[in-house]
Amino acid sequence: MSFRRLSRLLFHAATPVLIIAFACVVIPASGQTPAPPAHDPRIAHVIQTLGQGRSIRETDLSPDGNSIAWNVTGPGGGIKVAPLNDPAHPRDITACTGGAKGRESGMAWSPDSKHLAFFSDCTADKKTAIFLADPSSNAAPRVLAPLNGFAGELQWSPDGKLLSFLYVEGATRPSGALAAMKPPSGVIGVEGLEIQRVAAVDPASGQIRELTPANLHVYEFDWSPDSQKLAYIAAPPPGENNWWVAKLYTQPLTGQPEFLLDPALASGPLHGLQLAVPRWSPNGSQIGFIGGLMSDQGSTGGDIYLIPSAGGDPKDVTLDRHASPAWFEWLDEHQLGIAEIKGGSSHLFVYDLSTQQESSEHNLTLPDTIGAGGLEMRVSVSNTNNIAFVRSSFSEPPEVWAGELMDMKQITHYNDGLKPAWGKAESVEWKNDGFDVQGWLLYPANYDPAKKYPMVVVVHGGPSSAVVPRWPGAGFGGAPFSALGYFVLEPNPRGSYGEGERFTQANRKDFGYGDLKDILAGVDTVTAKLPVDPQRVGLTGWSYGGFMTMFAVTQTNRFRAAVAGAGIANWQSYYGENSIDQWMIPFFGASVYDDPAVYAKSSAINFIKNIKTPTLVVVGDRDGECPAPQSFEFWHALRDQSVPTQLVVYSNEGHGFVDPDHRRDVLERALAWFQQYMP
Repeated sequence: MSFRRLSRLLFHAATPVLIIAFACVVIPASGQTPAPPAHDPRIAHVIQTLGQGRSIRETDLSPDGNSIAWNVTGPGGGIKVAPLNDPAHPRDITACTGGAKGRESGMAWSPDSKHLAFFSDCTADKKTAIFLADPSSNAAPRVLAPLNGFAGELQWSPDGKLLSFLYVEGATRPSGALAAMKPPSGVIGVEGLEIQRVAAVDPASGQIRELTPANLHVYEFDWSPDSQKLAYIAAPPPGENNWWVAKLYTQPLTGQPEFLLDPALASGPLHGLQLAVPRWSPNGSQIGFIGGLMSDQGSTGGDIYLIPSAGGDPKDVTLDRHASPAWFEWLDEHQLGIAEIKGGSSHLFVYDLSTQQESSEHNLTLPDTIGAGGLEMRVSVSNTNNIAFVRSSFSEPPEVWAGELMDMKQITHYNDGLKPAWGKAESVEWKNDGFDVQGWLLYPANYDPAKKYPMVVVVHGGPSSAVVPRWPGAGFGGAPFSALGYFVLEPNPRGSYGEGERFTQANRKDFGYGDLKDILAGVDTVTAKLPVDPQRVGLTGWSYGGFMTMFAVTQTNRFRAAVAGAGIANWQSYYGENSIDQWMIPFFGASVYDDPAVYAKSSAINFIKNIKTPTLVVVGDRDGECPAPQSFEFWHALRDQSVPTQLVVYSNEGHGFVDPDHRRDVLERALAWFQQYMP
């Protein structure tokens, strides 16, 4: 369910049309609007610390391995290019001149390593255009093609004759379900559909043409090695809803789509699952992809499959791994470079397809996030098999690293002087119901083992996702709680990535039961060995984490306070309210109309009489993934039961909040709520 990696943003939102004129509306149990929480100076200090970090959005190696580009935020930021062997003095690559400001992103090196393409809105009309730069020249980048809509994922054809990208011409919002939905009007489900297609521009003429048909929304694509075909994952529109039923296609450059694989018709473990990361083999005879139970497009995990590009049956080449591959690249016909989530860490290795064994020489595990955002693992690979990625952890802010896998070097040093304001992190492991379960524990800042501390449990989004150590960004995560004197447990219960497909699929038709038992067992593990006050344990989460918060407080009184962000209270009503109902079939096994009982089983609203825990509820008014009525329904029920509660609805926000003031407001309210009910 695009329960996404949004627990990383911890707090997001949605709001009814009725109150759209306000920044946020607070609805307490009493019906009287309280004042916003006081600005705790400690919170301001933590947020200031987080704001000091420079974010690195992306990095890309030139195919010949001689140059590296990256994109950094902050003063003097933007796209930088440097020789890989001398990155200390990079050159600026920008279309912004004369002090103009703009957003530039989406770097892609040409196959001959001579040109760098990128998106920029430093144009006369402030609309995005594709620019082309020659990093060896002092000449300004030239406009290659002006655009009118949303675009992303620049990718050159291997012969360098076309520069392709995903394009929603005339888009009114970013593609996908995380962005705020358009206010409903007109004929619903028919009018205003925005379809993402593969488009390409000829670098010589600047002419744009759309390559894929108008009746397919494309999510990911790849070029065949001879530049004559595309492979892509696509579904009929609307795109935000149908990724869960997307199919794999190939298409000649000048022809029509050729259906290759439909998971709904596949036999074996791939049946009914999702597809991601299509990759042609070097000789074009096979296409690799990741297949698994995924709750959103972009948060990838599963097994790697190979299928003949001319058609045939897919073969699982990573069967029974106790890990979740999230990205891969062909190194040659017999080897893959793979990045996966393994036990809450990032694991990079070379994999031999003939033996189905990982290399002992090229094998690296890092307690870090690999990639610039969320769980979208991004690794840039040159033709010389050097690699580059953005790397961060709970203790180390983001920087670019590059080189050979076992001899990586730090390339950038923007955040060298930055130290965390929160406590140390450690991996925690426990067993429950025969599963190996893992999570990350943040200690309180200035930890004193002679003291007793409160603890906040933060449940990630997903459920097909995982907590992997990363430096907190604009979404804050659990770090502020640690900075203000709490232990913070971030568990990866069943349903998460990191332990293999059996573990990821273990909460199908069982939301809120086995996963909650895993979380409670993790709380027991921590409280048994560390000075945590069992009477001061709180719970929070966003999206799937918001659902788990709502459901958990109807199943146990273990938590003294709770904050539910963009949650789901009633799966039966939710099915008819959200814009992404297709995601639910793989997880519940049938639609709500065919099997209402399996949805009722996991609905917090059906156990609402049990709830005693004071719960703050926050949501955005234009959330299409976890619509605001779910939060209204939960808040209304708590108010009816005289349970302390408050609902805060944020205007013009989707599932992922974009307004920094709203993000800060949610954080301050959450901290104030925990302080009030478990001081």
